[in-house]
Amino acid sequence: MALTRRQKQVLDLIAKFVDDNGYSPSYEELAQGLNLASLATVHKHISALTAKNYLKRGINQSRSLELGPKYVQENRRHRDATALEIPLLGRIAAGLPVESVEQHATLSFADFVGHPGTFALEVRGESMIGDHICDGDMVLLERASEVRDGEIVVALVEGAETTLKRFYREPGGKVRLQPANAALQPIVVPAGDVQIQGRLLAVLRKYK
Repeated sequence: MALTRRQKQVLDLIAKFVDDNGYSPSYEELAQGLNLASLATVHKHISALTAKNYLKRGINQSRSLELGPKYVQENRRHRDATALEIPLLGRIAAGLPVESVEQHATLSFADFVGHPGTFALEVRGESMIGDHICDGDMVLLERASEVRDGEIVVALVEGAETTLKRFYREPGGKVRLQPANAALQPIVVPAGDVQIQGRLLAVLRKYK
């Protein structure tokens, strides 16, 4: 079950208090920190959070609140996602110059790698050079078996060869795997001979 905004405030206040003091807050201190006049409301929030496994509490013990495994797990996921963020400082011209404007934002690689179905492959060859995918680039893909026409996919052809191409359905139950290189011919095979293994998410190129 999702947390309410107030329940999240209670958890964050407990976590900060423990970090600052080395022990958990009393219900009176929680009420003061949350600007609540009634201890009964604090009890209600604590009971709800305990039922959701976000808190643990000892019986008849003062300052016995502990952050539960669910809170610890979600906080770890949030920290891991934050660690995959870098500052996004603005835009840079690759053609005509543009006005320099400072921008306060982050680029989160968790958007690409946070899903368990994400995987990477190293590109070999120049068949996708027209789509700016070069030999030696790393491509990030998400596992997928169904894709739309025009998407760049990793396809297993006739159970033997894996290739990175644009996917198109053709009349007569065929599939066309189209390279982005005028020097190469498309691969046209029966749809049953093609197994889609992933869809392109991003391209990474390392220069040193």
